[in-house]
Amino acid sequence: MGRTGVCCCCAALRPRYKRLVDNIFPEDPKDGLVKADMEKLTFYAVSAPEKLDRIGAYLAERLSRDVVRHRYGYVLIAMEALDQLLMACHSQSIKPFVESFLQMVAKLLESGEPKLQVLGTNSFVKFANIEEDTPSYHRRYDFFVSRFSAMCHSCHSDPETRTEIRIAGIRGIQGVVRKTVNDELRATIWEPQHMDKIVPSLLFNMQKIEDIDSRTGPPSSPTGGEKEENPAVLAENCFRELLGRATYGNMNNAVRPVFAHLDHHRLWDPNEFAVSCFKIIMYSIQAQYSHHVIQETLGHLDARKRDSPRVRAGIIQVLLEAVAIAAKGSIGPTVLEVFNTLLKHLRLSVDFELGERRSSTGSASFSTSSKESDERIVQNAIIQTIGFFGSNLPDYQRSEIMMFVMGKVPVFGTSSHLLDTSHLGDLGTRRIQIMLLRSLLMVTSGYNAKTIAAALPAPFLDPLLSPSLMEDSELRQLVLEILHNLIDRHDNRAKLRGIRIIPDVSDLKIKRDKISRQDVSFMKKHGQQLYRHIYLGCKEEDNVQKNFELLYTSLALITIELANEEVVIDLIRLAIALQDIAIINEDNLPMFNRCGVKALVAAYLNFLSQMIAVPAFCQHVSKVIETRTVEAPYFLPENIFKDKRILPKSLEKHEKNLFFLTNKIAESLGGSGYSVERLSVPYVPQVTDEDRLSRRKSIVDTVSIQVDILPGNNTEDKVNNTEEITFEALKKAIDNTGLEEQEKEKRRLVIEKFQKAPFEEIAAQCETKANFLHDRLAQILELTIRPPPSPSGTMTITAGHAHYQSVPVYEMKFPDLF
Repeated sequence: MGRTGVCCCCAALRPRYKRLVDNIFPEDPKDGLVKADMEKLTFYAVSAPEKLDRIGAYLAERLSRDVVRHRYGYVLIAMEALDQLLMACHSQSIKPFVESFLQMVAKLLESGEPKLQVLGTNSFVKFANIEEDTPSYHRRYDFFVSRFSAMCHSCHSDPETRTEIRIAGIRGIQGVVRKTVNDELRATIWEPQHMDKIVPSLLFNMQKIEDIDSRTGPPSSPTGGEKEENPAVLAENCFRELLGRATYGNMNNAVRPVFAHLDHHRLWDPNEFAVSCFKIIMYSIQAQYSHHVIQETLGHLDARKRDSPRVRAGIIQVLLEAVAIAAKGSIGPTVLEVFNTLLKHLRLSVDFELGERRSSTGSASFSTSSKESDERIVQNAIIQTIGFFGSNLPDYQRSEIMMFVMGKVPVFGTSSHLLDTSHLGDLGTRRIQIMLLRSLLMVTSGYNAKTIAAALPAPFLDPLLSPSLMEDSELRQLVLEILHNLIDRHDNRAKLRGIRIIPDVSDLKIKRDKISRQDVSFMKKHGQQLYRHIYLGCKEEDNVQKNFELLYTSLALITIELANEEVVIDLIRLAIALQDIAIINEDNLPMFNRCGVKALVAAYLNFLSQMIAVPAFCQHVSKVIETRTVEAPYFLPENIFKDKRILPKSLEKHEKNLFFLTNKIAESLGGSGYSVERLSVPYVPQVTDEDRLSRRKSIVDTVSIQVDILPGNNTEDKVNNTEEITFEALKKAIDNTGLEEQEKEKRRLVIEKFQKAPFEEIAAQCETKANFLHDRLAQILELTIRPPPSPSGTMTITAGHAHYQSVPVYEMKFPDLF
């Protein structure tokens, strides 16, 4: 009898390949594979490759029988023989042999014996590392994917055995991936039914990593022993390898199961593991495919928009991490999609917050702070994502995003077709405004345009300045900070931080360039807009110290970046007008505001005088500041902007030496070659539609009568949008020189309106014009004309609360209102 239990006579009649196979098995399996006979079998297989399939089939038959009989020693010998034959044979005839080999591996994996499962996995991994001469397109690995994935979730009672099985499962998945992803024609592994098993199995084991933060960077190279001992490390490296092999067509199939796993195991709150996973994903995939991950995250955020705030915040935080890694690479067409989706969820979050507040009104158990804090987490996460994404985009894309976000900011009195906030009410609209401006502040951070016109184009400047007129100090602060980001091209803000009297401006080492022709043109077109909003910003009753500091910084940055001789004169006129606000106090400002405005003017004129370096001007400013230090310290920023400040009871008895005087400034600048004629014209901002849209108090409370002073001045759609009777307006009416350009522009607008407007609108406008002139004429006739106080023949006009200085009667001319 031979070792196979067959008599010698019968054994001699058996085929040679069977005899060779039988000879490799010893009488006692503990002796192991008979090496001499194994060498004979290998030589025979290499010499006669057509016999490989029969050798494989016979080995598979013996192995199946030994598995059933629990003769595991012979099973080990059979698998060792198979491994050696695989390593030795690489001919085309090996294909049938591989089929037999895979059947034997499957048989081992199906057994309930952990040792056999590990044995089969090890053999499969060795097979996966073999590069076949030609691919086999008909071969599928569905069973192995399912079985290895199941092994990754092993719940064996023995911890060591459980770990061993899980490691075998992960290594098996890694072998399947390596065997299938190299050939583009055999990409069945990327099908959703396989990815839905592979990816969750790897993530399940990755959750066991103790130090998540240590695994969030680029791929590491752990030692072989570490791989064997730690399923989490092995799973992570397999996950990285899988993602690194993903291509354009199958990237989404690899990412979607990640979302399903995080949803199923509720890993969005807390989201440390979710963030770790997506950092791994973003570092592992090819850079040009980053936008796929971002798109999938946006889609999942839309799908979970009704979930709890913390879940949504967790998803948004993941998006932020993905964007942070992808922003410098290829974003593709998803830039506007990211912002559009985030702004939509910002509106939803505000809606949910206000809805909860309304539904919980009157409930004693309702905790406002806790309910609001959940949605605030979502909103802050959205703002951070918008700002971080925008600030990392190239400048050409960032300018588009600035316009895009600004277009979403709702304005009271207008309907926004971009971001519907009509149902949110005033409180919800204000919240949206603040959050969008905060995100815009982050987007503009670090933006450095070559010209101010590029940073502040008219379609962006007009809507940006509108919120600065609103009765909300926080909104005004955000607008000013955004302006600083765009105007400050030499990073001088840090040097100007804090409103104060600077003894020597040269110590700040201000960086500046000569103003360009484009910037000069910008100030001619839009300078009055900037002055107007600074002026109006100083008149708000709810101003706090930060508002004054930002207004001072705005004036200083305009001086540094945009000031030529003409702008300097305008800035001085603006400063004197601000001083007059506090002196005259037509708006009934609180005492702190009046002193704050005076302190702002002092700090700015001190800065301006040293910047233009006119000795006489510097001397006048210094003298006023010295006088204030002794007699009125509350007019200086160091005293008024401190916690324990002392406010005066009245400002009516102060002498002129405490104020900056126009004639003194004009005299000092005129001696240095400045054209100071315009200093004698007081600065008065004009009324625009922004006052109506922003719901702020009218800036012309001192004048209640508005008329069309200039002939040919056509009324606008709204009767309120007309010119006011002020001293400057009356002076313009007396002296018509310099009005030709204004007349041409107004006539052009009228012609354009008649060319484009519907007939019904024109007819309605004419009727409105007639009624308007009739009413205004009646009001003018009611003006109180006092007798001239002297033979020189002068009169005084009183309109509302305003009192205008005397004008010679013989020089008073009213245009033909008809």
